[in-house]
Amino acid sequence: MGNRLDVFKAAINEITDYGHITALLGWDMQVNMPAGGAEDRSDQISSMERLMHMKITSPETVQLMGEMREYAKTIDPDSDDARLIKVSLREFDKLAKVPTRWVAEFSKETSQAHMVWEKAKRSSNFSIFQSSLERIVTLRREYASFFAPYEHVYDPLLDGFEPGLKTAEVQAIFNALRPQQVALIKAIGQKPQVDDGFLTRPYAEKAQWDFGVEVVSKFGYDWEHGRQDKAMHPFTTSFGLGDVRITTRFDPAHGASGLFSTMHEGGHALYEQGPDRRFRRTPLANGASMAIHESQSRMYENLVGRSLPFWKHFYSRFQQLFPSELGNVDLMTFYKGINKVEPSLIRVEADEATYNLHIMLRLELEIALMEGSLEVKDLPDAWNARMSDYLGVTPPDDAHGVLQDVHWSSGYIGYFPTYALGNLVSAQLWEVMQQQMPDLDAQIERGEFSNLLAWLRTNIHTHGAKYEPQELLQKVTGSKIDPQPYVRYLTGKYSAIYGL
Repeated sequence: MGNRLDVFKAAINEITDYGHITALLGWDMQVNMPAGGAEDRSDQISSMERLMHMKITSPETVQLMGEMREYAKTIDPDSDDARLIKVSLREFDKLAKVPTRWVAEFSKETSQAHMVWEKAKRSSNFSIFQSSLERIVTLRREYASFFAPYEHVYDPLLDGFEPGLKTAEVQAIFNALRPQQVALIKAIGQKPQVDDGFLTRPYAEKAQWDFGVEVVSKFGYDWEHGRQDKAMHPFTTSFGLGDVRITTRFDPAHGASGLFSTMHEGGHALYEQGPDRRFRRTPLANGASMAIHESQSRMYENLVGRSLPFWKHFYSRFQQLFPSELGNVDLMTFYKGINKVEPSLIRVEADEATYNLHIMLRLELEIALMEGSLEVKDLPDAWNARMSDYLGVTPPDDAHGVLQDVHWSSGYIGYFPTYALGNLVSAQLWEVMQQQMPDLDAQIERGEFSNLLAWLRTNIHTHGAKYEPQELLQKVTGSKIDPQPYVRYLTGKYSAIYGL
C-alpha cells in the first residue's frame, strides 16, 4: 500500500495547490485588482475551481479514495495518515455530490458579486447588489439540495464551516446564551455610561498602521512569511504555511478601528502559521473549523487586546503616537472607553456584550432565506426590523445595514454563526490557560506574549485540522462548546467597568 499511499498524497498536494492558487487570485482581487478586471478574474477563478473539482471527482481519484478508505481501517485511527485520509474523504464525499457545473457557476458568480457588493456599499444602494445575491441564494439552496435528506436545509451550509455541527445545536446554544447576554446588557444600561468621545477624533492612518504592526509583531506574527495590506473588509488568507497574509481597514470616525482589525486578523494568521510542517500542502494544514479559527482572532482582539493588562503595557506608547488625541486621557478612561457597551449598527465595531446579537440576527435571516420564508428583495426591511428589535437601533442606510458585511457576496451563507461560537470557544480556552498559567495577566502586562503563543501552538495550532472541532475542544478543555465560560468572562469584565 506504500506506493498507493504516496500516489494519494501527491494527488492531495496537487489539489491543495489548486486551492492556494485560487486563494491568491481572490486576495489580489480584493487588494490590488482594478475594478475593470472583475469579469476576467471571475473567469480565472471559475476555471481553477472547475479544474480542482474535476481532479477530485476524476475516475482515478475515485478509485484512489476507495483504496484509501479501506487502508485507513488497517492503521492507527489517530495517526497522521489515518487523519489525512479521514479529512480528505470527508471533503471528497461532499464534493462528489456537487456537479462540476455548479462549482464553476458558483465561483464565477461570487467572484463577480464581490465587485458588485463593493459598488453597492459605496453607493449605499442594496438594489445594485440584489440580483447578484438572488442568484447566490438560489445557488446555495441548490447546493443544500445535493445533500438531501437533511434535518434542516441550513445544515449542509453550516457544515462547510463547522464540520459536524447541526443548525438545531447552534440554535440551542444561542437560545441558552441570548437571555443571559440580554440581562447583562440591561444591567449595564442602568449604570452611568462611560466616555469614549476621544475615540471619534481623527487618528492618523500611518500611525495606526505602525502601531498595529508593532502589536502583532509582539504577538508573534512572522513577517518573513506574511504581509499586511488594506481591504474594504478585512480578511486573512493563506497560500501555504509559508505565506499567510492579513488585511486591515481604517475608519476615520473610530480611532482604534484599524488596530483591532489588525489584531483580529493577526489572531487568524497566527493560527494559519502554526500547523505542524509535516501537514504542508494537505488539508490538515488548515484550521479545525471556523469557530476554532474565530476563537483565535477574537481572543487576540478582545481577551488580549481589550484587556487592562494589555493597555497597562502599551498605553504610553499609544499616547506617544497620538498626543493631541490622547494626551489628556488617562489609562482607565481609555480602557473603559474601548470597552463601552452600547448597541451599535456595525458588527465589526460592536462591543463584546452586544456582538453576539448581531450574529444571531444574521443567522435568523440566513435561515429564512434558505427556507424561502424571506425573499432577497425584502432583506433590507427585515434587517432593519431585527436591528430595531434586537439592538434598539435602525440603520440610516444600506451601507450601515444590510450591505455592511462582505460574506454574502462570497456565498458564505453558513459562516456567521462561527463568530459567536468563536467567542464562546475563546473564553473556554482562556479559562484553561489561566489555570495552567496563573501569571498570564502579569506576562501580558509586561508585553510578553511568547508563552501565550506557545500554549496555543501546542494545544491548538500544531494540530491544524487533524481533529474535528468538538473533539479538539474536548481534548483541551474537557468540554464541547459551552456558553458559560463566556458569560462568566463578560460578567466579570463588565461588572468591574460598570460597577454592577
